[in-house]
Parts: sequence; structure tokens; C-alpha cells
Amino acid sequence: MSPLEFCIPMFPAELLKAGGIGQYVVQELVSVKQLGSHLHSFRAALKSQGPLCILEHFDTPYSVLHHFQTVDQAVKTETLDLLVKVVSGLAVSLATVLSSPSLPAADRKQQQTAVKMAVFLLCRLVESLESAACLPGYVTAPSKGSKRARPAGGSEPGQWDSDREEVLQCLSQLLQLEIRALWSLSLVDEDFISCVSSCCYKLLETPAISQARSRTCRLAVLHLLGLLVKRYNHMLGASVKVVQFLQHFEHLPSVFAQALQLWTEEYGVKGIVGEVIREISLKSSEEMAREGSGVKAYSCFLAELAALVPEAVLPHVSVILPYLEGECVSLRVGVCEVLGELVLRCLSGEDQAEGRRTLRGQLLDTLQEHCLDTSAQVRARALQLFTRVLQSKALPLVRYRELLCVAVGRLCDRSVIVCKSAIQLLCAFICNNPYSCKLSSADLKAPLEKELAKLRALREQQRPAAPVIEAWEVWQAMEPELLQTVWVELERGSEAEGDREEEIQAQGSAQDAALRVRQLLHGNKYRQAVRLVLSAVTLFPQSELFRCTSPTSADGLMGVLGLVFKGPEKTPDPPTDTPPERSEGPEEDRSEGEKEGEPSELQKQEMLVQYLRDTESFALQVEEAIATIGTMLYWKTTSVVQEAVQFCVAVCEFGVSQSLVVMRRLLPLVWSKDTAVKEAAMEACRRLYLHPQGETQRLKAQTLVHSLSLLMIDASLGTIQCLEEIVLEFLQGSALQASVVQVLWERFTGRSQCSALERRAAVLLLGIAARVEKEVVLSNLDTLISVALGERVTEDFLLARDTCIAITKIADQHKSGSSQPFRLPADHPLFTALTDAITAGLLLSDAHWLSFMEQAINLLYQLSESPDKTCARLLRRSAQQLLDDVAEGGGAQPEGGQSETGDQGGQVRSASLAHLLSLCGSVAFRQLQHLERSVSAELRRRRAAREERDSAPQRRGQQASNESAVEAEMGLTGASADDTEAELIRKICETELLSDDSVLSCFLPLLVSVCSSPGRYSHPPLYTATCLALAKYMMISSTTCERNVQLLVTVLDRAAVPGVRSNAAVAVGDLTVRFPNLLEPWTPHLYARLSDACPSVRLTALTVLTHLVLKDMVKVKGQASEMSLLLVDPDPPIRSLALNFFNELAAKDNAIYNLLPDIISRLSEPDRAVKEDDFNTIIKQLFSYITKDKQSESLVEKLCQRIRTAKECQLRALSQCLSLLPVSDRALGRLQENWECYCDKLGAEGAGLYEALLSLTARMRRGAKPELRAQIEEFERRLTAVHTRGLENVEEGGAPSPSGSPAPGHADRRPTRGKGRSLAAQNGGDSAFSTPRPRPNKGPRAKPCIAFSSDEEDADLDAQLSETETPKVTTPITRSSRRTRLRN
Repeated sequence: MSPLEFCIPMFPAELLKAGGIGQYVVQELVSVKQLGSHLHSFRAALKSQGPLCILEHFDTPYSVLHHFQTVDQAVKTETLDLLVKVVSGLAVSLATVLSSPSLPAADRKQQQTAVKMAVFLLCRLVESLESAACLPGYVTAPSKGSKRARPAGGSEPGQWDSDREEVLQCLSQLLQLEIRALWSLSLVDEDFISCVSSCCYKLLETPAISQARSRTCRLAVLHLLGLLVKRYNHMLGASVKVVQFLQHFEHLPSVFAQALQLWTEEYGVKGIVGEVIREISLKSSEEMAREGSGVKAYSCFLAELAALVPEAVLPHVSVILPYLEGECVSLRVGVCEVLGELVLRCLSGEDQAEGRRTLRGQLLDTLQEHCLDTSAQVRARALQLFTRVLQSKALPLVRYRELLCVAVGRLCDRSVIVCKSAIQLLCAFICNNPYSCKLSSADLKAPLEKELAKLRALREQQRPAAPVIEAWEVWQAMEPELLQTVWVELERGSEAEGDREEEIQAQGSAQDAALRVRQLLHGNKYRQAVRLVLSAVTLFPQSELFRCTSPTSADGLMGVLGLVFKGPEKTPDPPTDTPPERSEGPEEDRSEGEKEGEPSELQKQEMLVQYLRDTESFALQVEEAIATIGTMLYWKTTSVVQEAVQFCVAVCEFGVSQSLVVMRRLLPLVWSKDTAVKEAAMEACRRLYLHPQGETQRLKAQTLVHSLSLLMIDASLGTIQCLEEIVLEFLQGSALQASVVQVLWERFTGRSQCSALERRAAVLLLGIAARVEKEVVLSNLDTLISVALGERVTEDFLLARDTCIAITKIADQHKSGSSQPFRLPADHPLFTALTDAITAGLLLSDAHWLSFMEQAINLLYQLSESPDKTCARLLRRSAQQLLDDVAEGGGAQPEGGQSETGDQGGQVRSASLAHLLSLCGSVAFRQLQHLERSVSAELRRRRAAREERDSAPQRRGQQASNESAVEAEMGLTGASADDTEAELIRKICETELLSDDSVLSCFLPLLVSVCSSPGRYSHPPLYTATCLALAKYMMISSTTCERNVQLLVTVLDRAAVPGVRSNAAVAVGDLTVRFPNLLEPWTPHLYARLSDACPSVRLTALTVLTHLVLKDMVKVKGQASEMSLLLVDPDPPIRSLALNFFNELAAKDNAIYNLLPDIISRLSEPDRAVKEDDFNTIIKQLFSYITKDKQSESLVEKLCQRIRTAKECQLRALSQCLSLLPVSDRALGRLQENWECYCDKLGAEGAGLYEALLSLTARMRRGAKPELRAQIEEFERRLTAVHTRGLENVEEGGAPSPSGSPAPGHADRRPTRGKGRSLAAQNGGDSAFSTPRPRPNKGPRAKPCIAFSSDEEDADLDAQLSETETPKVTTPITRSSRRTRLRN
């Protein structure tokens, strides 16, 4: 009997129902309790009958499936094991059965049914087990003694993973056979294929399948699906399933991309890639925009697919390009990634066919367009893809220039991620540029000019010579017209013979006549030439040129004309029909050979010039980007700063012209509070400067010194301090320290060839090394003195200055401790050399002497044991030297030099006097600094040592119970002693430093005299040095300051030289810190410099006031408007500093709020003439600091009160302020309460106020609640009504208030006199033009100080309307009191 036909059901329960005739149905559903015995029978049958036993025991494993939720795990595991053995057995037995040439139909049917039953049961059981394993928290009940529950999918953790692999292996083994022979026409049932594929897709639903630990299982599933696609016509089904699963499972994009790669490469099913892409493309852009996570999965899948099988994706790229025009950002990103991958993996290289090159150009064009996409995510991804293309060297050279422009433009993008991607692209441009390893545009100019000159010379050689026109050719051209002229002249006969004789006599000889004839013929003056020839024939009959047998015939005259024009050697005329043929000879062959050789050389030169031009253009574009990226180094976004640092490193490594500038901007980042930024800056400096390249230690040291010297040359003080920290870190732990120091000494002493700038950098670096090891400088003082401070000091004062800075590093000024400070004896050769060098340059006109002198005096006070005595001697010596020079007649006056009249009747050079007075000022200031720092610190050190020495015996004999009391007493004693020492120092400064017997006091009258007489002492350097020295003198004592402060302020206001005004501003700021009470009345003069005509003076004044105000040394009063005007200053550094000032001031509570009324009032004055755009910019910036609702509410009321009396220009300004205020519901309430203050200004003349209020309410409406939205709409309707119909019509109509209740001032109260009525009603008539009756004069009344309700509610908001701000003219508008408003 043949077995029944088994049809694989869609649902397993269908097998319990009666099917068609001859179809198999489950005969007996085994209960859970009986499953164990039936499974035992099934196992026994498997051993005895083989895998075909499934035909008889199908009901047993089916019963396990039916009771899956209730059976034990052991039963499930045993069933799975039996089914795996059945399928494996079928695979083994079918290999033999299918190999036989003839298989009976009954046997084939039996084998087919067994295969379908076994596969159906195994796949369904696997799906059930997988579903149970994926359920969260689904575990089996723990048995007694077990420490934890076991997962439902297997008996032990990881058991189900191995079971999966075994199941997939046996299914693959079965499907690899030619089981299609079991079906008629070799067409396997679709249900059978669907059963196996469903099991595979169920396994792919598990998120863990994409993890690395599931790689074996994942590959087994994909191989099994590959068999179905390849052998069992599952390609269409697989395509649909891939698209469906991508929509619902986020972990599958990489899995399916790997699957399609496997099916394409190993199974040869290349068409499935196109099928999947077409399935995705069938979804519309609108549908994609709604899908959410599915779109992201499609995007990732397409990108990974293009990376894995680019050649298979390339033919179908046009299908997905329309998504770039859609609104779905994720899909646009994915398509861009596809384009980038195709360019990278398929279309890179120059050996592409023409069609593929064209396609590459189109893809790159599309990708470049989306660098300007509306979405920041797309723009960033496009830039990132171009970065990868550049790094892979897949970008055609012709696109470099255009793409570089796009990258530079994206540096100013609003999105941080786009800016970061643009910086990365620029780094890739530099690191992968095809031009040169050095990209300095300055270095490229000279080679480019040289090669251009060569190119021009070659082109001149190649330029073809101008064609030579033979005389006979010209004769042929003119002969017809000349013949006509001859006939005309012969017909005239003897009419003009007299004229001809006169003409020929003027011509002279026959040769002169012939030359004249040629000139006339060349000039197309044929008539004159013929007449001249007729005369010459008569006068020169013996001449060979004019000999003519028949002078009266046309042929005879034409022969003479031809002979004269062409010359006697051209007697036989060439044929007129054809030009003579040129002979071909060896010369022509040689010229042609040269022409064939020269173009190749010319082409090479043109290519070289084009290469240099492209390189220069590339370098210039990179330099343009440096300026923008330099500002990004100080952004608040850490990732952008890190990318900017990497760009700076790349710029320096490739030698771009502005690399040193950008590195100096980078160095301050070593002080950054952000750890990541600081580490990036430090690593950049280490990479560029502290990791030198070289084969030996000496070469490495030379490289390091050279790179550091370039950075030190012409660097600012801040840059040197930053670099000092980096070099210190290097020297402290570097094995190169000794070699580096040796190279530095060789450079400084001149044993190594270097420039003067490099010598100065070397000595500064030696000073930095001295901070690590003092002996580096201290043991070589003699060398420093002899080289830089010796007899040749006057040749290079800058080297002497930097040497002083280096020697200063050995002082113990930064060390705190009980040890005695390091000092050198007063008679040390160092100080002798310093004083000699100072006096040697006193009478010289060297611009660098002042800076050297400052550092020399500082060094004296840092290291000398008695610097005051040394400097006193120096001053006397310098003064005597100047007097001697005056006595000798002032020496040789320099060209253009100036001299001033001295008290002794002599002449002194202004430069020498300026040097002397600068020396006095420096000594005075350093003496003050020495007393307050060094002397005071030494007094404290000695007192502490003395107290330590005196209190030691007492502490040894003291009881432990009294230790705290003694410590307190010692603390009080120390504080008292500190006060005493400070008072002593102050007394010395006040009474002794500038006493009559002091050397410094001798120069004070001279300083005052020069500062007081700018007309007499008109030399700018002299006046500048004198004013600065006077300011330093004033720092010493309050008495000197008080006597001369007016003079200093006069200099601040009236000095003609901007540098003098700047110095005076700094001096006033320093004196304000030292003597605040004395300088407080003079601060308005400092504020006045904020409006100085010179930008440098404004910047200095703003810098000084910023420090004073932020340190609470000066209160900002009415001058806040002057500082706010600097927010729109034409000079960018001033604008930046002003913005920083207000940012810092806003950190103080209510500081900006308290200043705003005064700023608005002063800036809106008509006399100030502040431009409307500037006013808007200032107010917008200041209002950005108003963040509290109470502040905003109070400002609304204050602005409404100002509007009452505002003029036209003030009304526009106040309207702009209202439109910029932060919005809140309480602010709307204040607008409603103060309706009377501005309602009469809402007409046509107040259009600006009307628009400002509408913009304010529009911002209020955003996100407002329904109740507030209704109030806003009612308020807008009221505004519009008053604006369009007028206030009188609206009031007569009884318009409701915005809140729905009667408007304040219009209802529920009786109008007071002169209030609540129109102007016409007040005037007693209907006409609006009637003259109002004058009110009786009741005498003056006291002006009240108006306080606003906002100030009453919030005591900490300190802003009040002063008397000057009180309205002077009242309008007949009702203004309700606070009590009335609250009642309403």
C-alpha cells in the first residue's frame, strides 16, 4: 500500500483536520504524559527501520509540537535530537537512492513524503525553540539545589547555539542533494521551500545573530538560504523577505548585505542584488518619510551592500538616485554612501574606460552637490566620503580646486559636525596632495617666475616668422590699377609738365627720384608716381632706371615703373599665372625636423608651468582656510578644537606659509581647562617640535633647536611663555638635554653658523633650560657677559636684552621657602657689564636700547645685593654723561635729529634725553617693586626664622594643653608684624624714595617740565618716554600722584600722539588700582577715550576699563552707553573685546539690567545720531542677557513709560527695544496695564511701534496655552483697531480689554479731569483743530521721583527713573494707579 500524500500545512493545526482524499492527517494526538514512551518507541524504530520510520511515528514529534508550551525541556531536546538524526539519515540514504538510474514511483513517493515530514517537523520545532529562547525572562522552573534557572532554549547556556548549528548542517546536507528528482518534473513544492526558508528567517530575527559570537550560525543560515536561492528558485521570495525584514529589524542590514555578497560571489546569483534594490525603490519617498527606523535600515543596508559587492550594485545605481531628491534624510545619507563606495571600489584609477570615467564624473558631481544639502547630516556625510576618496587617492586631479573651495566654504557652516568634517577633508587634502611635500606659496613664486620666463622664450622661438612678400607679388597686385592711372596721365599730355619739372628738381638725382617713386607706389599714390616717372624720363635719359624707348606709350612707362619698383636684378618678370615653386632641399628638411622636435620640449615646459600654477593655487587656498580654522581653535566644542589642532599639525608638516602663525595661536591651548583640548595641543607640540628626526643624537638636537628657534623668532611674550612650558616638560625627561644645550651654546657663541634672530632664540631657550638646571646659565655667566654684554653690546641690543631675560631665570623669584634668596655681590662683573652697556647706548639713537635697558634694570634688581646703590650710581653716571655731551656741543647731530634747550644754555639731543628720563622711570618703578616684593618677602623670611629660633625652647618646655593658645597668639603676632612691615614699606615710599636727598627726586621737576610743555618738547619719543616715566614716579607715593594727576589727565585728553594717550590710559588705570580714592574723580576722562579717533587708543581704554570694572575698582555709571557703542566699532578687535566685557559683566547679578535704562535713554537721544542698525545691534546683544521674567516684566513697564514722552526718533528706538524683549505672560500683562502710555502712538506716525508690538505678540503665541493665546489675539485686534481707525473711534466704540474685562481707565470708574477723553473733547469742541484753552498757572511743583511697581515687587532689581528721566510733558492719557489696576 502506497503511503498517503503529505501536504505541508501553513499552520500545524491543519493536520488535525480531515484533508482531501489520500492526504495524511494526524491519527493520534499523544498526551503529554505518554510522550516519553512514544519517544522511546520512536527511537527504537529509528534504530531498527532507519529514517523512514518517520512515516509511522510522525504523530509523536507532532504531539510534542502541539504541546510545546507544557512539555518538559528534556522532551523537547530528545525530540530535536531524534528529528536531526532522521534528517541526517535521509540525507545519507538519499545519496544512494538518487544515484540509481531508475527509481520506482512508489519508492520515490515514499522518500518524498519522508523528506517532507521530517523537514516539516524539524523546522517547526526549531522555530518554536527559537521563539521560546527569544522571549525575555522566559526560563524553566529551577529544580531543587540548582543555583539558577536554565534558559528555555537548551539544557545549559550555549546548548541551543550548538543545536542550531547541527540542525542547519543536516538541512544543508539534505538540500545539497538532488532531491528535486523526488518531485515530478523536478519542481519542488513551494510549501517545502517556504517551510525551510521560514525556519532560516526565524533564526535571523534574533538580534544576537549579528554579533561576532554567532558568526558560525549566521553563516550556516546564509549558506542554507543560498542553496534555496540557487537550486530551488527562491530568489524572488528572498528579495521580498529581505526588504520586509529590513523594515522591521534594525540589526539585519549588515547581515543581509553579507548574505547578498555570499549569494553573489559563492553561489553566482548576481541578479538578486538588482531584485532587492528594485524592491526597495518601489517604495515612494512619502512612504519612506513615514517609516522611521526602517528607512535607516535601508540606508545602512545599501551602504554596506555597495561596499561588499560594488560591481553588482553599479548597474542599478540609477534606481536609487531619485531618493536624493526626497525629504528622507537617512535615505539621502545612505545613497550618498553608496555613491562614495562605488567611486572608491569600482571607479578609482585612471585606467577606466571612457564610459566608466563619465559615470564617475556624474557620481562625484552628485556627491559634491550634496555637500550643500539642506540637512547638516547629509552635508557632513558627503564631506566625510570625499575625505575617504582623497585618502584612497581616487579623486581626479581636475576636481581638486573646485572641491577644495567647497571644503573651505563649509568651514563657516552652522552645524558643528559639518565644520568638523570640513576640517577633516582639508587635512586629507594636505596630507594626500599630489603636488609637493612643501606647500609654501612664497617659496613657489620664484620657481614659477623662472619657468614662465623659459616658457615665454620657447614660445618666442616657436612663433612662425612673418611671411615675406616679394616685390613682384606686390607689383602683380597693383599693376591693373597702375595701368589705368598711366592711361589717364598720358591723355592729359603736356598740361602738367611745369609741375613735373618743379617736382623733379626738388627730388635731386635719379636715385632720389627712384626712391621717391617706390615710396609713392607703396603708399598707393599712383598718380604722383606716374607724373614723377614722366619727368624723370625727360630729365635723366641716360639713367638705366629711367631709360625708355617709347615714353609716350603705356607699355614703356609700365616697364620703367616695374624696373624702378622691382629693381634691376628682377629683369625677367615671373609668370603671372602661378607663383614660383620653392625648391625642396636639405635646409627645408632640417627646419621641419626642428619643428617636429621643438613642440615636445614646449609641451613639457607648459606642463611644468601648469603644475607649478596648480601647486601655488592649492597652497593659496589652504592658506585661506588657515585664517578661518585659526579662530576655531577657541571654540567651545571640544571635537572641533581637536580637529583644528590636527589641521594645524598637518599645515606645519607640509610647510604652508602661515604655519608658524597658526601654531602660535595653538600654543595657548596648553593652558586650556579642557583636558582633551590641552592634551591635543601638547601632543601636537610634541609631534612637531619634541620628536626630532635624525640618525644621531646631535642631528636630532640640531633639528629640534632649529624648529624651536623658528617658533621663538619674533614671538610674543605669551607665545614664549606657552612654549616654555612645553620645552620644560621635554627637557625634564629627555635624553637629548645635554646635546640640545650644547647646540644652543654653539649657536649663541657663533661657533655654529646662524642668523642674529637664531642667536637670540638660542639664548632664550638657554634661559628656559636654566629653569630645569640653574647651572646651565650660572656656570656660563662669563660667556654670556663676554658675548652679549661686552664691548660689542652696542651692535645688537636685542641680543643683550634676551641675554638679560635668560639670566633672570636663575633668580629665586618664584620659589617660596625659608632659604636665603639667591643674590650676587654688587661688584660682580655682570653688573659692571650691565651698567657699562646702559651708559654706552645712552647717547645712541638705537630704537632697541629702551627694551634692553628695561630688562637690564630688572636683572639688577633681581640678582644684585644692593641694586638701589648700583642704580643710583648708574643715574649719576648717565646724567653726567649727558651733561658732558651738552658741554661738548651735543656731538654730531644725526640727520633729521632734534635737540632741546637745556637749563645750562647748551643743546641736548632729544633721543639722549628720552633715554635718560626712561632710565629714571624704570629705576623708580623697579625700586618700588623691589621694596614691595623682595624686601617685604625678605623681612617676612627673617622674622619667621627669628620667631622659629626664639620659640623653639618655649615649645620644648610647654605643656600640651596650652599648644592651641600659643598658636593663636603666634598667629596674631604674625598678622600684626605683617601690618607693621607693610606700613614700613609704605612710609619709605612716601617719604624717602622721592625725598630731597634722593637721586630720583632730582629728575622729577624735569619730568614735570617736559610733560607740561608739549610745544617746547615736541619730539614724539621724548614726550612719550617722559609721560611714561612721570606715571611711574606717581606710582611711588600718593603725594606725587596727587600733585601731578591733573597733568597726567591733561596728557590723556590732549596729547597729539596716540601712543602717549594710550600710555596715559594704562597709567590712569594702574594708579586707580593703587590710589583709588585719588583717581576716582578723574575716571570720566578715561571713559572719554572710548570715543577717541584712534582705534589703538580706544582699544587700550576699553582694555583698562574692562579690568577695572570687572574687578569692581570702578563703577559703571552714565558711561555704560559709551562702552556699548564699541559693540559696533569698525575695528574687529575692539568689537570682540567689548563683547567679552559685556559677557563677563552679565555674570554679575542684575548688572546689565541696571544699566539698560540709561543705555537706551542715551543711545536714543537725537544728539547722539546713532545709526538705527547700530542701535538695533547693540540692544539685541544687551537684551540677550535678560533671562529672568521679572527683569523682562519690569523693562516692559519702563519702556512703556518712556514711550509717553518719546519723540519720533526715540519712539523708533523704544519700539525696537520692545520687539527684542524676552516674552512671557507677565510681560503681556504689563503691556495691558500700561495701555494708556502708548495707545496714542499707535497711529500712522507710530507704525514702528505697532509692528514691534505685533512681532512681540507673535513670539508670545509660540507654544502659548489656549487661555494666553486668546488674550494675545484680543490684544492684537485692539492694536490693529487703534492703528487703523484711531484712538478716538476705538474709545467711543467701547472696545473690550484684552483680558475680556473692562479695560483699565475706560470703564468701572469715572474719568478724572482731563483724562479718559479725546483731545477734541478736552478742547470743548468737535473739531480736532481747535486750540486748547490754557490752564491757569499754579506755580512750580516739586518733581516727584517715580518708582515703578516692578521695583516694588522685586527689591533686588535696582533700576529707578531718575529726575532727568522723568517726563517733562504730560499727555492727556489716563494713567491708572496701581491700586486702581489691582481693583480692576
